[in-house]
Amino acid sequence: MKYLKERGYQIMEKEKVNVVGVIGAGRIGRLHINNMRNMPNVRLKTVSDPQADHMKDWFSESGVENLTKDYKNIISDPEINVVFICAPTSLHVQIITEAAKAGKHIFCEKPICFSDENTCKAHKVVKQAGVKFQLGFNRRFDRNFAKTKELVKNKAIGDLHILKIQSRDPEPPSLEYVSHSGGIFMDMSIHDFDMARFISGSEVEEVYVVGGALINPEIKQYEDIDTALITLKFENGLVGVIDNSRQAVYGYDQQLEAFGSKGSAKVNNEKESSVEVLLKEGVKSSNPLHFFLERYNDAFIEEVEQFFEAINNDEEVPCGFVDGIMAQRIASAAKESLLTGLPIKVEKYQ
Repeated sequence: MKYLKERGYQIMEKEKVNVVGVIGAGRIGRLHINNMRNMPNVRLKTVSDPQADHMKDWFSESGVENLTKDYKNIISDPEINVVFICAPTSLHVQIITEAAKAGKHIFCEKPICFSDENTCKAHKVVKQAGVKFQLGFNRRFDRNFAKTKELVKNKAIGDLHILKIQSRDPEPPSLEYVSHSGGIFMDMSIHDFDMARFISGSEVEEVYVVGGALINPEIKQYEDIDTALITLKFENGLVGVIDNSRQAVYGYDQQLEAFGSKGSAKVNNEKESSVEVLLKEGVKSSNPLHFFLERYNDAFIEEVEQFFEAINNDEEVPCGFVDGIMAQRIASAAKESLLTGLPIKVEKYQ
C-alpha cells in the first residue's frame, strides 16, 4: 500500500466499524440501543441483562445479534471493542475495571460510583489501559445548553455573575428506587452539578443545601429529600443556585439562566407545541415535554455520536472521568450539607 501511495494512487481506507456490547437493557440501555441502530459503522453485537429470559420478544426486534444473561460474555469477546454500561451503579466500577483491562472503550451512565475512593481506583485502571471513557452527562449535548455554553465562553453576555438551574421531574420515583439510587443529589441533581461546571467553566468550591421531604415524607427513612435549593460558590467568584423538585405536575421543567455583566442567556422549556391559543378567557399553551426521554433524545444521540468520533479519530472524549468524579464530589458535599446544615467545601481532584 505504501508503494502505491508513493506513486500517487489514492487508497480508500476501510471504514472503521465499532462492535458494541451493551450491559443492561433497562430503560436507558434500550434507549441507547434504539439510537445506535441508526448509526453508520456501528454493529450491535451483544446485549446482556440478568432478565434476558424475559426479553425475547423485545430482543427479536432490537437489532442486536446476541442476548445473554452474563455480561462477562461481552467482556471476553475479542471482537467487541466498545462497551456501554447501563447496569445499576453498584456494578459500574467492577465492569469498568474488567472492560478497561480487556482493552475496550467504555461509555458509562452516571454516576460512576457512590464511593469516591473506588471511583478514583477505576480511573487509574482506565488511564493505565489507555482506553476511551465517556460518562453519560447527556445534557451537555442539548443544543440549547451547548449554545449557552458557547455564549458564556465567548463572553457574549460579559462576565458571568449568576447561574440559575431549574430542574424538576414530572413525578417522584418509587421508594424502592430511592433506597438504592444514592438519593436526590446522586441520581437527579448530579446532572445539574455537571451543568454548573460545564456552563461556568469553573470548579465548584462550596455547596450549601436547604430542603425537605415535601412530596413524600417516607423518603426521610433514607436520609433523603425531594425538594431542594442548592447554593454553589465557584472558584472564579461566580454564584449559582439549583432548584430541584421530584414533582412538577405540569411536566419536565428544565430551565437555565446565565446572567452576566452585559446581559443574560436563558434556556426555556421544550414544549409539546409552540402554538399559543389566545382567547377572551385567557392564553393557553402546551405543557413542557413529559420526561427526559422526550426532552433529551437528540442529546442522547449527539453524545454517543461524539463518543464514536473520539474513538475513530483518537481524540479526547467530550465528557470524561474527571467530570464524573467532580460531579460526584459535589453531590457528596451537598448530602453532607443537608445533614449538617453547614456549607461544605468540595475537594479538588488531584
